[in-house]
Amino acid sequence: MSESFEQMLNDSIKTIHNGEVVEGVVIDVKPNEIILNIGYKADGIITKSEYTNDQSLDLTSAVSVGDSMTVKVLKVNDGEGQVLLTYKRLAAEKGNERLKEAFENKEVLKATVTQILGGGLTADVEGARVFIPASLVSDTYEKDLSKYAGQEIEFVISEFNPKRNRVIGDRKQLLLAEKAEKQKALFATLKVGDTVEGVVKNVTDFGAFIDLGGVDGLLHISEMSWGRVENPKKVFQVGENLKVLVKDINGTKVALSLKFPETNPWANAEEKFAAGSVITGKVARMTDFGAFVELAPGVDALLHVSQISRAHVDKPSDVLSIGQEITAKIVELKVAEKKISLSMKALESADQTENTEAAAE
Repeated sequence: MSESFEQMLNDSIKTIHNGEVVEGVVIDVKPNEIILNIGYKADGIITKSEYTNDQSLDLTSAVSVGDSMTVKVLKVNDGEGQVLLTYKRLAAEKGNERLKEAFENKEVLKATVTQILGGGLTADVEGARVFIPASLVSDTYEKDLSKYAGQEIEFVISEFNPKRNRVIGDRKQLLLAEKAEKQKALFATLKVGDTVEGVVKNVTDFGAFIDLGGVDGLLHISEMSWGRVENPKKVFQVGENLKVLVKDINGTKVALSLKFPETNPWANAEEKFAAGSVITGKVARMTDFGAFVELAPGVDALLHVSQISRAHVDKPSDVLSIGQEITAKIVELKVAEKKISLSMKALESADQTENTEAAAE
């Protein structure tokens, strides 16, 4: 007895099994699903969640009718007579093989950040998801990781356990290794007295940290100017470029300065602040015994209370104020000790004194 037509038709159609990898051609695409002809008696369907992790994606913009696809069978019968397929999981399996190889070989991978999470980043490597914890994203603490969205970054796989869904990427160790190489190269040539360029990395109350290209140097508040700096945060900004002087190197610690020798206000002091010359300055601070007058940034001279006037002055604040501009005579200069003594009294005439005393009465 001959076989029925239905039996012959069924025999001519291939059989498939759950977990099998098959080839198919797209015969229809909807925003949320793809329908494929896989050479089976029923068509195959890929839902959006089995195609991508991006649930905002419109599948009609990603796939076209006539496209060939390699997919994996999830269920031969989804309950409605159709074959449920997955594209995403097959890609992830292939990607995991790639990640396993990279893990074993300690290979540096490059991938685009696909998602920013509260605890880190995720990146996609050939369809496989890699999680990079916030602590392994950078060699410094970064509270806001949003700047990495869509960026292509490099990392190594530090932990590979796909069965427990733990595939961990590490970018920090690459940055630290790169920094160590830069430090080695920089310290091989860096010496005290060098003038180098750097970028302000951080500003504190006591100074600023300058990135010299892999090495952070400290610009202490006392080395920021020949004059006084009250608040470094009002003087420097993060990201600012600076030309600085290497003052000291102690191991990996570098002390920097902006006090360049050529700008030293005490240079040629014998000419600029010669004893007997008359000079103008501003009252910078006062004590009970006198006032300190700034003659130039980094050069303060003492105006003793006894030298303020021929008339009696109990304390400087009785007749002077901070920021007041005065004219005085330099009566003594000690360059080695960086000391200058002033006198306003020496410029007063006897008549001025009498007039001052009369006015006071």
